[in-house]
Amino acid sequence: MNLVSPGSYAKSIVAAVQEYALLSGSAIANIFRKPRYIADTFAQMDSIGVGSLPIVLLTGFFTGCVLALQSATSLKEFGAIEMTGRLVTLSMVKELGPVLTGLMVSGRNASGMASELGSMKVSEQIDAMRALGTDPIAKLVTPRLVACVLMLFFLSIIANACGIAGGCVVSVLLLKLNGSSFFHTGYMSLRYGDVVEGLVKPLFSGFIIATIGCFYGLRTTGGTRGVGKATTQAVVSSSVLIILCDFLVTQLMIGIFGR
Repeated sequence: MNLVSPGSYAKSIVAAVQEYALLSGSAIANIFRKPRYIADTFAQMDSIGVGSLPIVLLTGFFTGCVLALQSATSLKEFGAIEMTGRLVTLSMVKELGPVLTGLMVSGRNASGMASELGSMKVSEQIDAMRALGTDPIAKLVTPRLVACVLMLFFLSIIANACGIAGGCVVSVLLLKLNGSSFFHTGYMSLRYGDVVEGLVKPLFSGFIIATIGCFYGLRTTGGTRGVGKATTQAVVSSSVLIILCDFLVTQLMIGIFGR
């Protein structure tokens, strides 16, 4: 491990943040100008959305199952086991559904983007693309950004539905609760702000996953070893930023809606 001075380390962090901001800004700007790579966007939507569907379904369903079991155990002490549906629904819609979906998609797709673009970078395909007059950001980053934001929005909704369904299955089969009462209690507990919060978080998570994955992929150096390092950095950084962003958005929504 090479030791560097604190000043050089701070400068490298500032330079990386600046480079990331420029990349993100260029990717967003390319959405509103030509050329638009529609076919690449749909291909990424298929890869990110359809490809991540199985793991999102399983994660959401079993999270709801565990949440129902754990919450029922605590609520039983207060004689409020009928409130299991409310607790499961609020937890899935406001927090667990969006965050777990973001983390699962991050582990699958941020690493994939970093490794794919990193391999293109070390094999000089990115340089060849620039030599032919094609903007790598418009061709490679913007389609992934649009696809990731859109697909994560719908994947989070699916995860919420699967989590609530999993909680209902456990409540009916193991806890002997009434299924219609479970759904009614959960539905009546939701407010407008809860739904907005659950739908806003995936937009930020999708942006983080796409931009972080592409950022580390495009700055890969050092051959195949560098590709592996970039992949690890992309997953770690995107996961941490998703959790940090979740805290900030939650705080913002509590300030706006009061809950």
